[in-house]
Amino acid sequence: MPTCNHCGAHVSDQFARVFADETGAVHACPSCSANAGIAEVARERAPEA
Repeated sequence: MPTCNHCGAHVSDQFARVFADETGAVHACPSCSANAGIAEVARERAPEA
């Protein structure tokens, strides 16, 4: 069951497929960021690759 690495909230498998980084980590979800900016927030929160 995937979870948001930032807030720990459960996210669906489909959400994780779309928004997870290349390692499978989800750095932002609807519980801790605005829906319109999830991809941008996830990029900001992800550690530098």
